[in-house]
Order: sequence, then C-alpha cells, then structure tokens
Amino acid sequence: MAKAKAKTKSAPASFEPAPLTHPEIRAIVFGIMLAMFLGALDQTIVATALPTIGWHFDAIDNISWVVTAYLLTATAVTPLYGKLSDIHGRRVMMLIAILLFVAGSIACALAQSMLALILARACQGLGGGGLMALAQTIVADIVSPRERGRYQGYIGSVFAAASIGGPVLGGFLTEHLDWSLIFWINLPLGLAALGMTSSVLRRIPHHHRAHRLDVIGAALMMSAAVVLLLALSWGGRFYDWISLEIGGLFFGSALLWGLFAWRLTAAGEPFLPLSVLANPVVRCAALAGACMMSVLVGMTIYVPLYFEVVTHLSAGESGLALIPLVAATPLSSTITGRMMARVKHYKRMPLVGLAIAILALAALAVWPASLPLWLVLALLWIVGSGLGTVFPISTVCMQNAVPHAQMGIATGAANFFRALFSSLAVAVLGAIVLTGLGGETGASIDALAHAASAETAAHAFRFVFMAGALILGFGMAFLIALEERPLKGPRIEAPSATQPTAPATPIAAE
Repeated sequence: MAKAKAKTKSAPASFEPAPLTHPEIRAIVFGIMLAMFLGALDQTIVATALPTIGWHFDAIDNISWVVTAYLLTATAVTPLYGKLSDIHGRRVMMLIAILLFVAGSIACALAQSMLALILARACQGLGGGGLMALAQTIVADIVSPRERGRYQGYIGSVFAAASIGGPVLGGFLTEHLDWSLIFWINLPLGLAALGMTSSVLRRIPHHHRAHRLDVIGAALMMSAAVVLLLALSWGGRFYDWISLEIGGLFFGSALLWGLFAWRLTAAGEPFLPLSVLANPVVRCAALAGACMMSVLVGMTIYVPLYFEVVTHLSAGESGLALIPLVAATPLSSTITGRMMARVKHYKRMPLVGLAIAILALAALAVWPASLPLWLVLALLWIVGSGLGTVFPISTVCMQNAVPHAQMGIATGAANFFRALFSSLAVAVLGAIVLTGLGGETGASIDALAHAASAETAAHAFRFVFMAGALILGFGMAFLIALEERPLKGPRIEAPSATQPTAPATPIAAE
C-alpha cells in the first residue's frame, strides 16, 4: 500500500508522452506525410484544370468559386481541428479530416454541374483544413523542438513534390485523360493515408484533457473569417471595392470579429485561450509565418502570368520557370530546420534570408522587363530560399512557447492566420495587377494581361514585386520582435570520430 502511494505521489502531473525511438518516429512521420501530401497536392493540381472545368460546365465566369469554396471552409475550420484534437486526440481528428477530404473528392469527381462541384469543394475543404495543422501538431507531439529539424527533410520533400508535381500531373490528366481524374486520384491516396495513419497514430497515446469546446466562440470566429474572405474574393471581381456590397461585408466581418473578441473575455474556456493570444512568442511567430506564406502564395499565382506576358514564355514554360521559387523554399526550410538545433542564435538565419529575399524582390521591381531570364530565375530562387528560412523557425518557436495541452489550438490558429493572410495578399496583388492594366471591376486579369503590351504589364508587375517586398518587411519586423527562447529537448551532439555511435535512445517530446 505504501509503495502504491509512493508511486502515485511520484507520478508527474504534467503530460509526458511515451518515449519513442527514432525508427518509431520515422514511421509516424512517414504515415502523416501521405495526409500532408493530400492537402499540399490539392492546392497545386486543381489550378491547371480550372479553364477546362469552366468550359465543360459552360460556366467559365464561376470557376473562381472552385478555389474560393475550398478556401473558405478550409480556412474557417483549421483552428477548430486544433481545438478538437486537444480534446479528443490527434488520431481521431486526422481520420475524420481524411474521410471528409476523400468524400469531398469523390463528390467533386461525380459533380454534374458547377454548383454541385462548388458545394463538393466546400465539403473537401472541411477535411483539407485539418490535414496540415494536425500533421504539424502530431510532429510536435512526438519530437521536441530541438530535434524537430532532424525530420524537416521528410516534411519538406512533401511540399516540394506537390509544388513541382501537382501542376505537371494536373495538366497531363486534364489534357490527355479527363479533368475528373484530378479528384479521383485522391481516392487511392486518401485510402492509403487512412490506413497508414490509423495504424501508426495508435502509437501515440491519447491523454484525455478536461477541455470544453466553446461552440459560440468557434461559430463567431468561423463566420467572421468566411465573411472577410467573401469580401476579399468578391472585391474588384464582382463588385467595386468601394461599393455597398463590399462595404457591408467588411462591416459585417468587423462586427463578428468584435463579438468574437467579447466572447474571448466572457467565456469560461474561450475557443482561443487568452494565454495563447497574449503570448508574445506565439503572436510574433504566427504573424511572421503568415507574412511569408502570403508572399509565397501570391508569387506562385501571379509570377507565371508575369512570365507569359512580360518574358513571353508559353504556359508550360511558365510553370517550369516557377520551379526555382517553389523548390528553393522546402530545400531552404529543411536546411534551416536541421541547423536550428545546432546553433544558439537560430533567429539570425531567417533575418539574413529575409534581407536577401527583399533585395531580390526589389531588383525585380526596379528592372521587371530588362533582366535576362536566367537572372530572374536566380532571383526567384533567392526569394524562395529566404522564405524557406522562416517557416521552421516560426512553427517551432510557436510550439516551443505553449504548453502541450494547447499545442493543437496554437498550431491550428497559426495555420488559420497563414491562410487568412494569403487570401488578403492574393486579393491585394490581384487589385494591383488589375489597376496597373487599366481594367475595371469584373474584368479578367488573365485576359487583360495577355491583351496588354509587355511594357504595360511590366509596369503593373513592378508594383506586385514591391508589395511582396513590403510584406516581407513586415515579416522581418515581427521576427526582430520575436523572443529567442532556448529550444526544449535534449541537446544534439555530433558523434565523435573516435567513439562508436551510441544506439538509438528513446526520445520524449517536450
């Protein structure tokens, strides 16, 4: 009896996951890589099929909703997945996300009208919104911040493969087979991810936490985000930015955000814990990551158009010319993640990377039409490399600064702000291009760009690059304000040349 009491007394009160060895961690990481690949691939493979889908349904004016519907639901539910995973466990919520994503993909492939496809994409977004945030949270569950860079290469390869392979695969399936295959391909991938994650995530014990879901707070935050995204999507496209409709949406979003802020102070356990929002490390890391992601998304959307109308490349060549940007980002992210565990002042890496990236964008802004193609590609490689240095720093610093019980909601909130900022950046850059080309509300940016002279298009894209550099400047300011805390976890030492390498030892997450 005394022994039992002593054992109970000595038991730790905080959450301590079961130790995992490196092979076990790799198995779990490989399992969630498939789930991450589903979400990453969807963002790149669909874009190439949009014109074909519009012609198929004779609804070319509504093809933007194929992207917008997914973006609205995926962005809105991202923090919800984080909160629910803190309550019910990562495995359950990951399986739900994959099932919803696969079900939405099947509905997309079987859609008989544009309206049905848009609704199916919204369903697909309900699952896709949880894939990335949950995968990052699971990695944080099993690997301490100091050791996380060791597995950054696996994660980076997912985004590299999706960024490069998505447009190529989407174009091939759409041109030579059928556009519905871009959705059918998610069925075998999703089933494989379902089986693998269901198996490997059993190794992560679920510790029930006495949390309650603030349904009212979650509904207010999701509604505010959806109304804001509608304003950003419709502004300049269907209605003038200065119009009653867009003004009403912005006012409605501001009102909902105000009610959500009130709910944070009134609820006993708010949807976003005040301790997370008040944490300066979480705040600076989330905003820095959001700035970087918004520039990356904006560049991947508008740089191919720049190549077509300014440097006169074909559509296929423009896709290939984007590779330096999208390939450099995960490569740089992998290198930074690995170095993060071995250097004391890890914040210096993204500060240097951002400074060089800003200079590269400034060069593109000053000489948008006179630089040789090889130099433009080199500058885009520099931009991608600079962006890549920020992502592991912002994610790991944020996760390093919150208790384990709030890991899911903090990661979900960070991904939510990344998606929200990306939508804002795309809207702003689109408005810049439209204004520079002399277009009016309702005009197609793609059609205007191809009809304009190279000089006019170059002048418009000059301000796109300037806006990108300005956003990176804000991101650098948030990084400078970010507190550089020591990373939790065992110190990683390089094995001595004179001593044999020790066998793999169990690793416990922080």
